[in-house]
Amino acid sequence: MTAPRDPTALPRHVAIIMDGNGRWAKQRGLPRLAGHEAGARAVKRVTTHARKLGLGALTLYAFSEQNWGRPTAEVDGLMKLLGHYIVAERAEILDHDIRFSTIGDVERLPRPLQDAIADLKQASSQNRGMDFCIALSYGGREELLRAARAAAAACVAGELSPDALDEATFERLLYTSHLPPLDLLIRTSGEVRISNFLLWQCAYAELVFTPVCWPDFGETDLDDAIARFQGRERRFGLTPDQLPN
Repeated sequence: MTAPRDPTALPRHVAIIMDGNGRWAKQRGLPRLAGHEAGARAVKRVTTHARKLGLGALTLYAFSEQNWGRPTAEVDGLMKLLGHYIVAERAEILDHDIRFSTIGDVERLPRPLQDAIADLKQASSQNRGMDFCIALSYGGREELLRAARAAAAACVAGELSPDALDEATFERLLYTSHLPPLDLLIRTSGEVRISNFLLWQCAYAELVFTPVCWPDFGETDLDDAIARFQGRERRFGLTPDQLPN
C-alpha cells in the first residue's frame, strides 16, 4: 500500500461503494448480516481516517433503491444496524466537527431511523470539519428523474425558463447540492461498475476499483486509493499541453 503522495492535494470529495459484505461473510461460513456488522466497523475505521487525513467530504453508499428487493430479514437487519450506527456514532460525529447528511429517498426508511437521522442532521448542521454523507434508499437514475421533475415543475410554474436551465441550475436540484464536486469514486470487492451511484457526479471523477471486500477495507486501502488518484492526470477534456504546470 502507498500513502497519499501530497497531503495538500487531497480529493475534495471521496465516495465509496461499500461492496462485498455478503461475500466476506460467505467466505467465513457466516450469515450475511455478520458481513454487514463487520462492514459497519469498517465505516467507523474509514470515516475516522478520512477525518484525520483532512478530507473535505466522504459519501458512503450504504443502501440502494434496488436493495429494497433483498430478502425481508436482511433488509430489516440492515435497518436496525443503520439505526444502531446513527445512535452509537452521534457523539463521535459531534465531537469532531463533522456535518452529517444523507442522500436518497429517506422517507422509505422506518420512522425511528428517519427520526434519528433528522436529529443528527440538525445537531451537526453547523459543523464544518468534514462532510459525512450516507446514501440510503438511493439510486442515481432516480435522483436524476427527481431533479428533472423539479425543473419541469419550476418551468410550468413560471419560476424557471427552459433556456435558463444550465448545469449549475440542475446541480442545485440534486441531492448532493450541499457537497463539493466528486473527485474520487472507490468500489471495493473487485466488481468493476458503478451500480447506479452518483451518475451525474461521476462525469469527471477518477475511479478506483479494489479487490478488497468492504469489511477488510482500512486506512492503508484508503491511502492507496488517494495515492492512485494523485498519480493521475486530470484533463477535463483538454490536452496535456493545455494544463497548468
